[in-house]
Amino acid sequence: MKKIAALLLLSFTCGCKYDVYEEPLVTNYPDNVSKIMTDNCATSGCHNATSKDGAAGLDLSTWDAMFNGTNNGAVTIPYRDDFSTVLYFTNVDSTLGLVVQPTMPANGNPISTADYKVLRDWIINGAPSKDGAIKFPELATRKKYYVSNQGCDVVSIFDAEKRVVMRMVDVGVNPGATPPESPHNVKITADGKYWVVAFLNSDIVQLYSTVTDQLVKTIPIGNGVAGGWNTISLSKDSKYGYAVDYNGGRVAFVDFDAGTSQTYGPFPSTGAAINLHGSALNATDDTLYVTYQESSKLVKIPIASPGDYEDVNLNPIGPDFSSVALKPHEVIFSPDYSKYFVTCQDVNQVRVFDTHSDQLLKVIPVGVYPLEFGMAADQNLLFVTNMEDTYFPNMRGSVSAIDIVNLTEVKRIIVGWQPHGIAVDPDKKIVIVANRNFTGGPAPHHAASCAGKNGYLSIINITTLEKDPYFKPEMSVDPYSVAVKR
Repeated sequence: MKKIAALLLLSFTCGCKYDVYEEPLVTNYPDNVSKIMTDNCATSGCHNATSKDGAAGLDLSTWDAMFNGTNNGAVTIPYRDDFSTVLYFTNVDSTLGLVVQPTMPANGNPISTADYKVLRDWIINGAPSKDGAIKFPELATRKKYYVSNQGCDVVSIFDAEKRVVMRMVDVGVNPGATPPESPHNVKITADGKYWVVAFLNSDIVQLYSTVTDQLVKTIPIGNGVAGGWNTISLSKDSKYGYAVDYNGGRVAFVDFDAGTSQTYGPFPSTGAAINLHGSALNATDDTLYVTYQESSKLVKIPIASPGDYEDVNLNPIGPDFSSVALKPHEVIFSPDYSKYFVTCQDVNQVRVFDTHSDQLLKVIPVGVYPLEFGMAADQNLLFVTNMEDTYFPNMRGSVSAIDIVNLTEVKRIIVGWQPHGIAVDPDKKIVIVANRNFTGGPAPHHAASCAGKNGYLSIINITTLEKDPYFKPEMSVDPYSVAVKR
């Protein structure tokens, strides 16, 4: 009997010895949100760590994993139920928010209205973790990418490490205006403290903190006369901005510290409505260069005496293009300021000029409809978005990489549909491109909370000059310009 008891005890002990105890998954969601996610979303074969590759790359099994997003970008944006797609795909009641097909969970019953409201209210309150933490907290050293969404009066803010949208910030002074105020251009001050926005349909310039992403100051421009303020250049001491009026040929000199502005022009003084667009300050910040987009000229405006401006003919070399408007869009200086480059959108060229003499140095053929510049100074490369290029089959748009020493196009790069805004992150050695996806482009993954079709970002590796095939995060409507906060 003692032998039998000993054998039974040994058998029990050995059988348990090899059992694997699995700790329950710590989701780090608040309890009420965790139940919704684990019961409906992070299930076997769907949005969990094991199955996510077959489910758009989305892992909802934990709070941290959720913020990695999908192959198409972020799904939960703190404080923004109107831009969080996790709500779009779980909602079945259009009176509560945007409804997008297919309804999740796939092949299952939709979550209840009560559960949907739990998710919605949680996101409105910042989508906190179980212990109340908000993802992407305020941090002065955080690197970010800012993208102005011209069709929706918002700026999308990307965390540079995670490469996902971390915040969506409403800009302008008339929320929900029709037409939108259209944030056309976003720039970062040289000291890294502020991001600055100019609007196509609003006579203001706005400053926001790069730490909190909260509005710091709204400065009226235009001297009470409406304009189309499309671009802005910033002084190297971060104290001044120079906004350009496309409609009226004027330039607003903005004092950020004082919160005041003075508008000059039109240029030329005859009052002709020559559309001004791109702008850049010279090495000493005493002269602003501005392109006349509907002509073949640019204007050099002395900051101390704007009335003493000087026009520069960008088409001095006779018969080939003498009767064709170059339509110069943007201007940028070389890193040593010895040369300046101009995109000529109607002749598919970048023209290079000597800064001292304004003499034409080189005509560089690029793709169709060249627009914006991104300078990679360390690699002596200049990147140019060609918004309507058909160089690649079944694609509309490309980016040209130009060697700024030899003044040649070294490569044409496929990016995405209708690339426009472009910026370089020199620390990560990448180029960030905003694809407008505006006319005839591919259908986005989901609908927009604003009227129109979502655009997206692309990334180019500067070392290989290749597009990242796995990066295509969607944002809101008409992403137009890009700025990098280092």
